[in-house]
Amino acid sequence: MVNVAINGFGRIGRNTLRAAIEEGIFDKINYVAINDPGLFLTKLIM
Repeated sequence: MVNVAINGFGRIGRNTLRAAIEEGIFDKINYVAINDPGLFLTKLIM
């Protein structure tokens, strides 16, 4: 199992996570952090 942290959840960060899910390797990767300062603020505003 590989530990992965995504720094920024913009276009590339989202597509990296989406690709892992679609390829069926999500259970082989341990996502330990997703760093995006505006992630929660954006969700609250919408």
